[in-house]
Amino acid sequence: MVKKKKSTKKFSLRRTIKTLVTVSLLIQLSFIIYFFFKVTNQMADSNIHRIELIIALVIFAVIVFAYFQWLRKNKFINKIVTTSFRIVLYLHAASLLYIVILKWINPPITITQFTSLVGGNGLKRDYISFSNISYNAKLAVIGGEDQLFPDHNGFDWNAIKKSVNPSKKKRNKKRKLPPGAGSSTISQQTAKNVFLWQGKSRFRKGLESYFTFMIENVWGKKRILDVYLNCIEMGNGIFGIEAAAQAYFNKPASQLTRQEAALITGCFPNPKYYTVKPAHPFVTYKSRWIMAQMNNIEDDEDIQEIIK
Repeated sequence: MVKKKKSTKKFSLRRTIKTLVTVSLLIQLSFIIYFFFKVTNQMADSNIHRIELIIALVIFAVIVFAYFQWLRKNKFINKIVTTSFRIVLYLHAASLLYIVILKWINPPITITQFTSLVGGNGLKRDYISFSNISYNAKLAVIGGEDQLFPDHNGFDWNAIKKSVNPSKKKRNKKRKLPPGAGSSTISQQTAKNVFLWQGKSRFRKGLESYFTFMIENVWGKKRILDVYLNCIEMGNGIFGIEAAAQAYFNKPASQLTRQEAALITGCFPNPKYYTVKPAHPFVTYKSRWIMAQMNNIEDDEDIQEIIK
């Protein structure tokens, strides 16, 4: 009777982690592709953009096929590809770990904050707990920036559709933006400001969609709003609601009134240009609109569940 050979393969934690991270990376790429396909579906000339995207994917697939079929036999090319893939894999693993850590800890510094610091604008920032942020500030940013925040999964597809199909008056302003730009939810803005840089490229927008998906599923709405109010720029070199409250009104964020919270929120589209003090005409106009929206949405149970 022939004895069966015992398997010599041993469990390897390193190999298992590498496999899981690789699968996660493939999921990330798949989600980014899905995001851009869904955005192109919202466009008036969706077929043209869809074809462009398919052509780009086919070219990429041909390059991958050529590598495995012929190019990896070249030691130099194989070394470049494997090293590059290993770097991407490590960066992706680090990003996954960082996302999980930030569920409980505020970011040490963001790219936007670092750029402000080295660029000479300074860095005024003071992280505070969610409970120490004024109820009015939480309500104001939802009313002014993303009223569907409790309901969507990170993306407001109706807003994206309007963004990629602008009116004739707005078309010239929108033509240089990547698909989906100008329609960012609070979740998307948080992903951009915490993990990425300011910019308008398709590459950054693709990464933003992935990080948005991740924080929606790992952090949850309340944590997203918490990080958003603590991290985003609210003036030249002023980051977070506490620093803004102290800089503009000489009081802690917990004591902000409805009008003060609305004024700060009014500068969000361009905090370097739309000043809170002295109040830029746009900020004055926008703050009145925001206060009206605060009254409209305040009784919403889903919003109350997040901001209380």
